[in-house]
Amino acid sequence: MSEFAPVLLDVEDLTVEHGHPGAATRVLDRVSFHVRAGERLALVGESGSGKTTTARALLGLLSPHGRIVAGRIRMNGDDITDLTEAQWSVRRGRELALIPQDPMLSLDPTQRVGTQVAEGLRRHRVVARDAVEATVLRVLGEAGFDDPERIRHRYPHELSGGMRQRVLIAMAWASRPLLVVADEPTSALDVTVQRAILGNIDARIRSTGASIILITHDLGVALDRSDRIAVMRDGQIVETGPTQQVLSDPQHPYTRRLLSDNPHTGARLDRGPRGTGEQLLIATDLAKTFGSGADAHTAVDRVGFSLGRGRTLGIVGESGSGKSTTARILVGLEEPDAGALEICGRPARYDGWRRARATLRSVQMVFQDTRGSLDPRRPVWTAVAEPLRVHGLAPRRERKARALELLEMVHLDRAIGSRHPGQLSGGQRQRVAIARALAVQPQVLVCDEAVSALDVTVQAQILALFEEIQRDTGVAIVFISHDLGVVARIADDVLVMRRGSVVEAGSVEDIFTRPAHPYTRELLSAIPGQSAGTPSATH
Repeated sequence: MSEFAPVLLDVEDLTVEHGHPGAATRVLDRVSFHVRAGERLALVGESGSGKTTTARALLGLLSPHGRIVAGRIRMNGDDITDLTEAQWSVRRGRELALIPQDPMLSLDPTQRVGTQVAEGLRRHRVVARDAVEATVLRVLGEAGFDDPERIRHRYPHELSGGMRQRVLIAMAWASRPLLVVADEPTSALDVTVQRAILGNIDARIRSTGASIILITHDLGVALDRSDRIAVMRDGQIVETGPTQQVLSDPQHPYTRRLLSDNPHTGARLDRGPRGTGEQLLIATDLAKTFGSGADAHTAVDRVGFSLGRGRTLGIVGESGSGKSTTARILVGLEEPDAGALEICGRPARYDGWRRARATLRSVQMVFQDTRGSLDPRRPVWTAVAEPLRVHGLAPRRERKARALELLEMVHLDRAIGSRHPGQLSGGQRQRVAIARALAVQPQVLVCDEAVSALDVTVQAQILALFEEIQRDTGVAIVFISHDLGVVARIADDVLVMRRGSVVEAGSVEDIFTRPAHPYTRELLSAIPGQSAGTPSATH
């Protein structure tokens, strides 16, 4: 992209409010930026910073209670600020297109992939009717599918997350738009899939000359995949400029904080002396197979490791590698078909609820989906107190007081206990989940993607909380994540899993600086933010 390329999109003092007049909340405040032809602009910031509202305003997709109250949006010199829906239906998809974050919410589960890709082609009359089917195959191929003929006949639920994201890319570029807005298109994907998806988007930009606004909370992704960057906070742009310049010499304190908190650009936690040598978990040749006969799938295949008090073991690998099944075996939610698990010096028992409960109480889990693991109908203190009831650790009259103490332990105000999960932020809900896991005073915490859905700043706070809890209690942590940057910050030792097996194990320093297995090297090479000029978090 040349700095002399013409300006394609010009946003000037864009101001957006949500709510009824007189009681509205300003969510964008005089936002100004431009995008040149062929340029890649990254829009970064935490949840609530205004990134997605900006994207929806550019595409005429504000909610019924949202409205532009000031400012202008110009596309190729045309003012598109106040287009009617009929006018937007002509431009949206053909001149401006969206790659949304969640494919399962964006794709129709009742229609085959090919039908959905063809819909935009027919609506915008990009090609002749008799060329639609051939064009569908072509754009699916351009999106990275080796067998587009097979994919076109699939339904969304028959595809992996990365494949569904490729379908959205195909749909966005099918009509050859001038500008594509990609809203967190890879935030839920493994690093290798993320690299492939972002690489495909870059290839589409080069081949078509389109521009892109890449919305992301990941500064590592922004560093690798953008020419310029705009940093948003509280509905305003606080810093903008060439990506390398901004991220190597950030001027605004908020940009510096984002860099420090981001696992791909920040510093590793100061771990200090680790562990006492007492082994709290010893797993030997754990195995688990689902199904039988021709449908059998070995999810865990002879997995072994040990974990000492006060230490953190990171388990990494792509989706389907066996990480989560291993976690479920550790906490007693799955019984292994073979192998042995020793917890705090005793063999784990799975034969009967009472014996299993007594054995596995020492190991507690912190789940990824806090919305799914907290009852939305009950105040959060009851969720924290539930393990006390199940394990008979406190009489009824004492449970609420103990639950409120646990909330304070994870740095939440006692008043939070009276609220319902839907009234809390993602970071607050995750703290509640941690408090609940600590209720039975476990020796081991198993954290399955426990920070993957959080913004980098909240993520950093939760990682620091785990470190504090470990320092105060000596608890051992099994930390499962597809984000190698997070694992590098918190773990002492690492297991690398692939297709149910451990392909490499060692200290975090050895794994990240001297990887021996080709798969480990592939994972490490896919970590975003490794391009030349990666800034130091100590700036």
